[in-house]
Amino acid sequence: MPLYEHVFLARQDLSQAQVDALAATATEIVESQSGKVTKTETWGLKNLAYKIKRNRKAHFVLLNIEAPAGVVAELERQTSINEDVIRFLTVRVEEHEGGPSVQMRKQDRERSRRRDREEM
Repeated sequence: MPLYEHVFLARQDLSQAQVDALAATATEIVESQSGKVTKTETWGLKNLAYKIKRNRKAHFVLLNIEAPAGVVAELERQTSINEDVIRFLTVRVEEHEGGPSVQMRKQDRERSRRRDREEM
C-alpha cells in the first residue's frame, strides 16, 4: 500500500484541543476508507515566513498515512473545505521515518540547549 506524509497548518487562534480534533477528524477520514494513520505529530504553534490568510502563526500537524490514492484524494478534499486549515501538503514517500520526525528532534535539541544555558 502507498505511504504518504500529510502536513496541515491550522489557524493560530485555535486551541490545542481544537487542533487535536482536526487531526482526529483526518484520522477518521483515512480509517473509514480502509487506510491507516501510523503516526500523528503536533509540532506546535510556529511563526510563518509570510502571512497566509491574515495569519502570522499556525499550528503544524504531521500525519503518516498508509492508504490508497483515493483515500488521500478524499482527505485532501475534506481538508480544503475546512476553514480552520489554512494550508496542507501531502507527499508520497518510499518509507516512513522511524521515531520522531526531524522537526521534533529539532525541538528537543533546542530545549536541551536552553537547559544547558540556564545551568551555567
